[in-house]
Amino acid sequence: MPGLLRGIARTAAVAGTATAVSNRVSRRQSGRWAQQDQQAYAQQDTQPPQQYAAPAPAEAPPLADDMRSKIDQLKELGALKEQGILTEAEFAQQKSRLLGA
Repeated sequence: MPGLLRGIARTAAVAGTATAVSNRVSRRQSGRWAQQDQQAYAQQDTQPPQQYAAPAPAEAPPLADDMRSKIDQLKELGALKEQGILTEAEFAQQKSRLLGA
């Protein structure tokens, strides 16, 4: 029986030591992780917020460019009509084709 008690005592001592070491390692690792988290949060707070470049303003919407083009073409048609190159009927036909009416 004394050998049995000695074996049980040894097992208890080894298990207790292993538990104590495991707990100490866990606490130390948790402390390190907490410290790393605090440093990461501190760095986030000190870094200036990212600023994004504003989108470049559009010079003119495509519809406006299309409208300018049509106006320029109408002016050319009007000039051709005034010069006598186009008749009134041809001018009206080209104008309606250009305006899509």
